[in-house]
Amino acid sequence: MKLISWNIDSLNAALTSDSNRALLSRDVLKTISTYDADVIAIQETKLSAKGPTKKHVEVLNDFFPDYALAWRSSEEPARKSYAGTMFIYKKSLDPTVTYPQIGAPATMDQEGRITTLEFEKCFVTQVYTPNSGNKLDRLSDRQVWDQKYIEYLQTLDQQKPVISSGDFNCAHEEIDLAHPDRNHRSAGFTDEERIDFTKLLESGFTDSFRTVHGNVTGAYSWWAQRVKTSKTNNSGWRIDYYLVSDRIKDKIIKSEMIDSGTRQDHTPIYLEIDL
Repeated sequence: MKLISWNIDSLNAALTSDSNRALLSRDVLKTISTYDADVIAIQETKLSAKGPTKKHVEVLNDFFPDYALAWRSSEEPARKSYAGTMFIYKKSLDPTVTYPQIGAPATMDQEGRITTLEFEKCFVTQVYTPNSGNKLDRLSDRQVWDQKYIEYLQTLDQQKPVISSGDFNCAHEEIDLAHPDRNHRSAGFTDEERIDFTKLLESGFTDSFRTVHGNVTGAYSWWAQRVKTSKTNNSGWRIDYYLVSDRIKDKIIKSEMIDSGTRQDHTPIYLEIDL
């Protein structure tokens, strides 16, 4: 099974704009299309509550013929065209699709942050974890989310093995970002978020990248757009993950980042697993 996950930071812009960034995003989509993945998870779609337009679907069909779409967008009372997730999967697979709500605080459950596919042998789920905010004003809500999400994955794991991917908005260890010394109270690297991520792993899940690559350094999945040299200097963070149930970690074949060229922000991640 081949899987790809990517926080695209606006699917709408990537598919319809002619900006330089949109062109770079479409180049990444072209790269993704060469992998012949079974399932592609997309976070931060920023689509309207009505979902993809006819134009969006046409462009996606050009990139991924013979694939179906499953999506969930942010809906009231949450912000419009905010967050959102989408799965692009081979039509031949025909999974059961669910759009769970986990009892998260504020409007987090209405922001389209989780979509799950159920297959015969496993669940494939994706998440766009809420950011704690520049001033950590959402940290307490984020901690509630983290606990609710752990409980949700455990519920799935009791039924069959789980593959969970997405933008978890957390660099777990100091080797998961270039400058840990400067970021101990930055969103995504607070003690609270890191402890919660440890709890998630301890609840029965494995970080597939570390399983394959060990404590390799300098491997990141996100580089700040606002810092022009962040990618050329490899001043990044690893905040995108493929987690798998502990009992299938020996089935992992590959877990790696996909080269997104000069495009800053998130890069796609790839998992190959033999189920």
